[in-house]
Amino acid sequence: MKKIIFFFLILFLTIIFFQLINRSNVEKKNELLKPLEENKQKKTIVYNSNIMKNVKYFSKDSKGNEFTILAKEGEIDLDNPNIIFLKEVDGLIKLIDSEKIIIDSNFGKYNTNNSSAIFSKNVKVNYLDNVITGEYLDFILERNTLIFSENIIFENPKNIVKSDVVEIDISTKNTKIYMFEENKKVNIKTKN
Repeated sequence: MKKIIFFFLILFLTIIFFQLINRSNVEKKNELLKPLEENKQKKTIVYNSNIMKNVKYFSKDSKGNEFTILAKEGEIDLDNPNIIFLKEVDGLIKLIDSEKIIIDSNFGKYNTNNSSAIFSKNVKVNYLDNVITGEYLDFILERNTLIFSENIIFENPKNIVKSDVVEIDISTKNTKIYMFEENKKVNIKTKN
């Protein structure tokens, strides 16, 4: 009987001993893997993160005209890292020998290669005594042209003009206002 008790006692102690060794090995392995997992998670987060807060881009052409674009948030296009999608956008164009052009919109798209920008949704532009609102604005600094489209209202102290498109050459100040369809007319209302 003593041999049986002794045998079970040895067996019991052996099982406990191997359990403790196994648990210790698992804990050591987990401790060794923990920094690797944390590092892997950090790298994954950084690698997949393409959102930036409080974005600012600045460009200047050969003539000295400057273009600054600010946004609350920017997202890099993973397929084309030169394209940045923007939210809550403000733009400022400083022209040599002219007044500033101020642009606001809900969204934007900026190309870092050529400093072109597209502003969309609730676009508003202030220039001299003119306020232009619409849904879409295309601007390339090197081309020196602002092209507005979709629900355009061009307002100054004398007139309110409604059209489909307004093109402004910012270097010459020449402006074209027209409709997409030939049978539709630009609506001009004189203020009293």
